[in-house]
Amino acid sequence: MSSSYQPSHDLDQDATSPGSQGAPIIGNTNDVSSSPVSKLIDDTTFSGKSTSHQLTDGQDEFEEDRSSARDRQQIHIQTNAQAGAVFPRVDETEEIEESKEKLVSWMSLPRKDQLLILTLARLSEPLTQTSLGAYLFYQLQSFDPSLPDSTISYQAGIIQAAFPGAQFLTAILWGRFADSEYGGRKRCIWMGLLGTMLSIIGFGFSHSFRMAVCFRMLGGVLNGNIGVMRTMISEIIKEKKYQSRAFIILPMTFNIGVIIGPILGGLLADPVGSYPSIFGPGSPIGGRTGVQWMSKYPYALPNLMSASFLFFSCCGVVLFLEETSELRRDKSDTGLRVGRWIRRHIFRQNLAEGYTAIATDENWAHEVELQPTPTTSHPGTPSADKPAMRRRLPVRRIWTRNLVMTLLSHGFLAMHVGSFNTLWYIYLSSPRYDPAHPYPKHFKPHGFIHFTGGLALPPPRIGLALAILGFIGINLQLFLYPRLSHRLGTVTSYRTFLLLFPITYVLVPFLSVVPSSTKPPAGVSGVLIWAAIAAVLFVQVMARTFALPSAAILVNNCCPHPSVLGTVHGLGQSVSSLTRTFGPIMGGFIFGKGLDIGVVGLAWWCLGGVGVVGSIVAQFVWEGDGHEVLMEGEVRGKDGIVRRVD
Repeated sequence: MSSSYQPSHDLDQDATSPGSQGAPIIGNTNDVSSSPVSKLIDDTTFSGKSTSHQLTDGQDEFEEDRSSARDRQQIHIQTNAQAGAVFPRVDETEEIEESKEKLVSWMSLPRKDQLLILTLARLSEPLTQTSLGAYLFYQLQSFDPSLPDSTISYQAGIIQAAFPGAQFLTAILWGRFADSEYGGRKRCIWMGLLGTMLSIIGFGFSHSFRMAVCFRMLGGVLNGNIGVMRTMISEIIKEKKYQSRAFIILPMTFNIGVIIGPILGGLLADPVGSYPSIFGPGSPIGGRTGVQWMSKYPYALPNLMSASFLFFSCCGVVLFLEETSELRRDKSDTGLRVGRWIRRHIFRQNLAEGYTAIATDENWAHEVELQPTPTTSHPGTPSADKPAMRRRLPVRRIWTRNLVMTLLSHGFLAMHVGSFNTLWYIYLSSPRYDPAHPYPKHFKPHGFIHFTGGLALPPPRIGLALAILGFIGINLQLFLYPRLSHRLGTVTSYRTFLLLFPITYVLVPFLSVVPSSTKPPAGVSGVLIWAAIAAVLFVQVMARTFALPSAAILVNNCCPHPSVLGTVHGLGQSVSSLTRTFGPIMGGFIFGKGLDIGVVGLAWWCLGGVGVVGSIVAQFVWEGDGHEVLMEGEVRGKDGIVRRVD
């Protein structure tokens, strides 16, 4: 039944006539369309829902009804809604549009040119780090062939830990440098790339274990890039709806490096021994005695390849990456000017002189906050053109409960993921258990846990086994992660997929008992063993694909104030570097002890325990808003947006 609409008490009193007994009188003859109720009339009467006007004669009658309605001084509304009912039309439309925008596409990401430069800069580092895994065990053996496998395993753990250990000492300093006016994000990144390039060249030409450790530590001291890159992504991608896509870029790039790096490292390691017809004695390139420097430094070639990638990335950052730090983005950049000249005159690109991004309604307040703020009320004075300097939150105030728990959880994740990478390299390289020559002596496998031996794969096949990690990861990140992460949410994804890590670590050592088509001491081979390797890696990569980007988002959003974002990411990298230092060293040591007692799974099952503890800690983590602490002059509105009042 149709009933007369009665206005609720929260409407303006001017909208009704005090003495009317019938339908309410809304608006006036001067501006009917400007009142809130007239807006409601347009949204309900002409939407075709619950109105007394029936559009039967097409658009002409629609326009006639609309014109006559606006010309009337008194408008009577007949509707099926009861008194006090809420009209949901506008909200439903907004919800539908919002739901369409929630799952964003890759092409909708803003500033794809800058994200591409960061991707290339990030790609060069996993290419360098993962290529080591294909030949590290054999390079350490070449330093001293008399060392037992347990000692080599321990040394491999130290080599892998040297880089993050040195990063731990300097990551916070790099974060503060990136937040400072004399430093900045861009300068921090290209210096890190250059330092890593120098260290990797020295590592390739090392002739002793100590020398190799020193060059690995040099690379870690000079590199704080991953935290700074995450900071830049969060400053380029300001809206949360893009975060699930944007923060997957760095892990996705890592997986691309995992595919390419180990394959190249395995193929280029010991070129004289692997390709004697090309580089050996009597070859076209090697001549009568072979290529001498390749014979003396058999693992230098893959490191030179990695150094070339790092140099190329460094040039790209200097020439094309734009500064995002609020304190430095308006300063002169010679490298960027040269890069624009190259783009105009060599690549023939038509570049605009500049642009100003127009903020959307969703992040309008945040965009306004980042605009230059005049320091005087007189816009004509020179000082008005200078932005007000934003104060940084003191370090003593950044230690919120969420920050501490997020960093602790992030540290556990970095510990067992970093340890897995190191142990995986060692495990693939370690000799198989040979009944004819058992190690330890007189050992025979018995029971459920007393079995031993690695997979004894040569460098090219190790590269293939490592590439499986990247291949699985890149497919999961492209086709599964965005949708499932969007459905579950950041925190739920993080907590859920952390549970898969312990399962992987329990299963890995049982690869030693999977039947192989070859007998020891030859490396494992056959469809069954490679299917088992792929299955175990699928579980591990599934967990890593969801956990690592979620951890990066949580670290970013637990930042208590935007002014210390670089510092917080530096803290995150410092914590992860510390745990990635401790994990591989202890993992390599325990793995060696496991070989000595005939329990190859000892280190793996200890790693599973670390994964369980990390899952428990993750239950106390929640997603922040990046602005938990308010400084003087900042207020949080009812909408949750922080604004300046000074």
